[in-house]
Amino acid sequence: MVAMLSDIGNVRKLNEDYVDYYEKDDLRLYIVADGMGGHNAGEIASKMAVDSTIEYIKKLGDLPCEKVGDILKKAVKYANEKIYTYSKSSENLSGMGTTITACIIKDNNISIANVGDSSCFLIKADGITKVTKDHSLVQQLVDSGTITEEEAMTHPNKNIITRALGTSEFVDVDIFDLKLTGVIKGILSTDGLTNSVSAYEIYDIIMKNDNEASCEKLVELSKLKGSRDNISIIVFEGE
Repeated sequence: MVAMLSDIGNVRKLNEDYVDYYEKDDLRLYIVADGMGGHNAGEIASKMAVDSTIEYIKKLGDLPCEKVGDILKKAVKYANEKIYTYSKSSENLSGMGTTITACIIKDNNISIANVGDSSCFLIKADGITKVTKDHSLVQQLVDSGTITEEEAMTHPNKNIITRALGTSEFVDVDIFDLKLTGVIKGILSTDGLTNSVSAYEIYDIIMKNDNEASCEKLVELSKLKGSRDNISIIVFEGE
């Protein structure tokens, strides 16, 4: 059973996040996107990213005999092209963009695509792992050793991303190809959750609740801890 929730949060006047999923036979696809705050039409960009990725996968029908990760990368690039082309149709849309994190499951294979700073976590019996790596200024500072992970949590530039969907004609998409074996739950979220709630807290809530209640409790905790962004979550089953 899959559950998802998108909340406007404590501060924002507009929810620029968008989440959705598609399941058919042995194929499962889950996506979360976060429209770029301060840019034109962020809420349109996030919806286009999710809808276009699902559209691409649906059109394929039975997936061809290639890695599901390669197919997912093509789907995300297709979404990027659609958003970028649309952004050129009006000056008011110039600069529209969005993050995207998508997860596709087929047979015993799971592939995650990521552009930006939305996240994918996988839970196994021995704990929780963040699969994706943020494309952000702060992550670059952590990687270079300039700041610590703890300092990154409160850094004033933590919301500046270095890669987004729809802002240029071409986009680099990170793909993580894994086996589903041992995976109990998967979580996709925008940074409205991860900026205020730790991986341990996510793990604790999900292991103690069903998927729907987990989404509600995670949003509640994020708002309680002062999240200043939209908060969106998808929780889905593993094996």
